[in-house]
Amino acid sequence: MKVLIVDDHQLFAEAVRAALIMKGFDVVGVVTTGTQAFTVTRELRPELVLLDIALPDQDGLEVGQRILRDFPETKVVAVTAMSDPQVAREAARIGFHGYLTKHAPIAELLRSVRAVGEGEVVMPPRVSREQAQLSRQERQALVLGSRLTFRERQVLSLLVRGTNGQEIADELTMSSKTVRSHVHSILNKFGAHSRLEAAALAVRYGIVEVSSKSRPAL
Repeated sequence: MKVLIVDDHQLFAEAVRAALIMKGFDVVGVVTTGTQAFTVTRELRPELVLLDIALPDQDGLEVGQRILRDFPETKVVAVTAMSDPQVAREAARIGFHGYLTKHAPIAELLRSVRAVGEGEVVMPPRVSREQAQLSRQERQALVLGSRLTFRERQVLSLLVRGTNGQEIADELTMSSKTVRSHVHSILNKFGAHSRLEAAALAVRYGIVEVSSKSRPAL
């Protein structure tokens, strides 16, 4: 299995690289930034990206979401010093295939990498239990949400509030044409026929947070 390591902690990254190679994995690269991660993924198409969440240039969760969106054949596993359950839940919501902490023994990391390669999802026990309790519709909602870009999520949140196209353009400092492009993309990803339908799906499945101050769009 071709693996890309994304981590700016050189000693840790090299230790993981050496352990993976010893176990027969093909490590195609070790990079330190989110920009490099996306570039190398595009060029070499690794089957698995081991991704640190705390990168020097970008939010690792956003980097992972972009990779999952643009290269759906690539699996992404967070390998991080952060053991915050909320961060793990967010990774699971985005669609990460695993969430591992750097405090775990290297043997556990290797077992988890192999399990992900075989199609499993490796999450902390508490997060795994929560996922197991999700209904089919809720799991579908997680998939829908993971397909949205950061900008599309912003636009969708404003649609849920009942904001019109020009107001969205003004608030997000973009042209009306760009807003229409984002809305069109959201509708395509949701399989929705109107802004109202997309907003309804977002509210029903909790894809975006609904502020108490929001104007009802539904």
